[in-house]
Amino acid sequence: MKIGSIGYNYIHDLKKENFVMDRPKGPGAVLLLFIKTPALFRIKEQEYHVSENSYILISRDSPCYYTGTGEIYTDDWIYFENEYWDKQFIDKLGIPMDVPVYLGEMDELSHLVHILVFEHYSGAVHSEEIERNYIDILFLTLSRTLKSQRLLSSRQLSEKHYRLTQIRTLIMTMPDRVGNIDDLAAEAGMSRSGFQHLYKKLFGTTVIKDIIEGRLQKAKRLLSSTCLTIKEIAAVCGYSNEYSFMRQFRERTGKTPTEYRSSM
Repeated sequence: MKIGSIGYNYIHDLKKENFVMDRPKGPGAVLLLFIKTPALFRIKEQEYHVSENSYILISRDSPCYYTGTGEIYTDDWIYFENEYWDKQFIDKLGIPMDVPVYLGEMDELSHLVHILVFEHYSGAVHSEEIERNYIDILFLTLSRTLKSQRLLSSRQLSEKHYRLTQIRTLIMTMPDRVGNIDDLAAEAGMSRSGFQHLYKKLFGTTVIKDIIEGRLQKAKRLLSSTCLTIKEIAAVCGYSNEYSFMRQFRERTGKTPTEYRSSM
């Protein structure tokens, strides 16, 4: 297979731009997306609310529409040249197309995209051969990821799982609106202990860790893309005061918020 165009970790600030991809006749070439922030997708008239750390492989002629549902939309993307597309290889690996699938962990896959970006645009010796091999590695790794863990496609989510996914999306995108664990459990229609147990089973992490991670990831985005003060960012990210925010930020990143902003 061969890449037509590729992008790594593209960030769209939805407060500054109206980012919408609307392709009623399909993307024109097979499109692979690794979705890093919550998003809304419509594929062949089927609507999906997609969590971060999901992927979708869209056929060249499948009508598609997608946009972010938070303040920022981020993804890795690859368009493949139609002439070299190997559908038989994808089918053999058991990789679904035209439906978003939650992966839970995408660091390895995103790193492979990063390598492919370099090889695709470098023009270095043997770059085309290396690119072809890394495309195979990317899809083999995706197939292994799909087969090695319990998957949650948007079509297969039970109502309870769907509610927990929506709660996790809220935690990651609007941490200032997240209540305590009892409130979240009530929203899910579950007991406190049942909610915590299922949440960890579903996402591989605890609610508390996700709340902290959601706050810090949002803080990082705001520090790197806005001029908000530290106090304002602390409030937007759900902290009771800037001192708690600064202490936790430094504990987790090794830098103060000001140092992090200066390094960007």
